Amino acid sequence: MKGIEIAKAFFEEYGKPMLENDFGHLLPFLAAGLFGSGSECFGFDDEISRDHDFEPGFCIFLPDEGIVDRKDAFALERAYAKLPKEFMGLKRNMLSPVGGTRHGVKRIDEFFIEKIGSADGNLGINEWFTVPEFAFAEATNGEIFFDNFGLVTKIREKIKEYPEDIMKKKLAGNLLLMAQSGQYNYKRCIDHGEQAAAQLAVFEFVKSASEVIFLLNGKYQPYYKWTFRALRELDKLSLEAEIMEYLLTTDNENATAEEKYYAIEGIAADIIDVLIDRKLTKANCGDLEKHAYSVNDSISDGDIRNLNIFAAV
Repeated sequence: MKGIEIAKAFFEEYGKPMLENDFGHLLPFLAAGLFGSGSECFGFDDEISRDHDFEPGFCIFLPDEGIVDRKDAFALERAYAKLPKEFMGLKRNMLSPVGGTRHGVKRIDEFFIEKIGSADGNLGINEWFTVPEFAFAEATNGEIFFDNFGLVTKIREKIKEYPEDIMKKKLAGNLLLMAQSGQYNYKRCIDHGEQAAAQLAVFEFVKSASEVIFLLNGKYQPYYKWTFRALRELDKLSLEAEIMEYLLTTDNENATAEEKYYAIEGIAADIIDVLIDRKLTKANCGDLEKHAYSVNDSISDGDIRNLNIFAAV
């Protein structure tokens, strides 16, 4: 079973009865589920994942002290700590794992401030631009088992994807980086005999291309070690993951370099097709730079449109 399935089973067998029997007066104000940090919250966990920070557990989310006071919060924490120490052959961590406690009782405002810097999900342009994308992914992944108060669901709905103009600004900047690194600088580095620089160009191209692909799918890119796993599961352009892996894992000798250059152009062409299909660009060519500026020109908010094209990357 996947970690999130184990968490839900643990909740149904022990957590839910505990809340219903001992905290009925708080139930209208609570939510429970599993989302945040950890491969299990994305459904990416496997046997290797269980060597650290992995346990049967879930989160109980409660609003601020004006609604659920410290006394009740402390009672909830004690009750959660007393749940069975082992479930399905997995032991619960008695000490805080690396990176802090991922399960247990959490204040809603504190959780979202930690992840995205906002207690209620209301973000300004600067926050949308600067909060790491993996943080948005962790704030919106996983599963909510119940949300009687509705606040967790409301906040997650606000931040489930980038607003249109923010998405376009990020898209434009990354398209231009793809153009510079892949369509222009990769071949120049090869011609100069700079194989290490060429591989750096490949890295920059793949990094920006993966960002573009997630944006075009309306999904947040997770932490880098799960990027390719998540890429393969996307609806659009998921097949590019295999080609990008080839770009990253091969050398830049003459024959391979030529293949890699054409692979870069192929990825660019596939992305341009989606841009045109989505009517995100008015350009009609294979030059990613022109498409980048066309996307930027389509941004409705003048203040965002007139910022440097790299402002969001």
